[in-house]
Amino acid sequence: MIASETRNRLQESASRVRVTDVAQLAGCAPATVSRALNNPDKVSPEKRARVERAMLELGYVRNHAARALRSQRSNMVGVLIPTLDYALYARMVGAANATFSEAGISTLIATFNYDLDAEVKEAKLLLERGAEALMLVGDNHRSELHQMLDQAGVPYVCTYVSNPKSPHPTVGFDNATAAAKLAQHLVHLGHRNIGVISGLTKDNDRTTERLEGIKSELSRHSIELRPSMITESRYSISEGRKACIRLLYRNEPKPTSIICGNDVLALGALVECQARGLRVPEDISVVGFDNLEFSMHSNPPLTTIDVPAEEMGTAAANYILGSLDGEAVSLHNPVEVELILRNSSAPAASESRI
Repeated sequence: MIASETRNRLQESASRVRVTDVAQLAGCAPATVSRALNNPDKVSPEKRARVERAMLELGYVRNHAARALRSQRSNMVGVLIPTLDYALYARMVGAANATFSEAGISTLIATFNYDLDAEVKEAKLLLERGAEALMLVGDNHRSELHQMLDQAGVPYVCTYVSNPKSPHPTVGFDNATAAAKLAQHLVHLGHRNIGVISGLTKDNDRTTERLEGIKSELSRHSIELRPSMITESRYSISEGRKACIRLLYRNEPKPTSIICGNDVLALGALVECQARGLRVPEDISVVGFDNLEFSMHSNPPLTTIDVPAEEMGTAAANYILGSLDGEAVSLHNPVEVELILRNSSAPAASESRI
């Protein structure tokens, strides 16, 4: 009867539901409810189930604002990414957000369009709005950003990179080594005239390292990557097509293969080659990077590098959560990338048909 009265009274206004009401309906002490919320491993599965059923029935919502005032915590984390237009960033942020959400922390997302000065401004805004940690992309940032984070005592982590020598915490992979896998694959197929469509390298350590990785691997096989065989491009299919045209018409002999900085550029190059009557991969091989979903559905499917975006996002979020809780966390957390072989790459033709 008491439980029924509690239920009816609180269904009239979920906003007034208290921990004591949940405890009464669940038939346990308020302290047990608090432990079930904050330290569930310390509560038996049977009691946790009763508490969860009571919370659901009463419409109980945790008052994070009140808890933040008591603990001097905002329970908000900022995520700074170059753009929302690229699927891999969305996947990484989605995984991080899910991990933060499970810990009762909200995610504030901002973009800076690959402009490191804009990144500093956005970071300042996130901190002013209460972000108590920041998740960044890349290891190359303005010194002002690091100074601001150090002065505020705000934990942060750099994703998409892995550099054991960096003083900054990282979660990601070695971009140079990953891109070198593509160059090695094409060399083993007999390609010597290899073109590169890179992303813009200005203020972007990931694209810079990928290009250096390709150069280094080709040099290891005594293959020179001439400046004319490299072109930089913004990330879009149409820009990838334009970049492909530049490579095809300013080089002699023509490239028998093209390494692209990501799958979007690779799709652009693939479309342009086919529009000009070139068979992929019989006449020219095209390879990408990131293993976006469409890469397995293009015609032909793209050879590419698989980047575990969700794993990066989860690992970055766990690093931040551990830092905020004062736990001992590893400064550098690498993830593994994998070369995915599909039908867009094949042995080099004896000569180009261009």
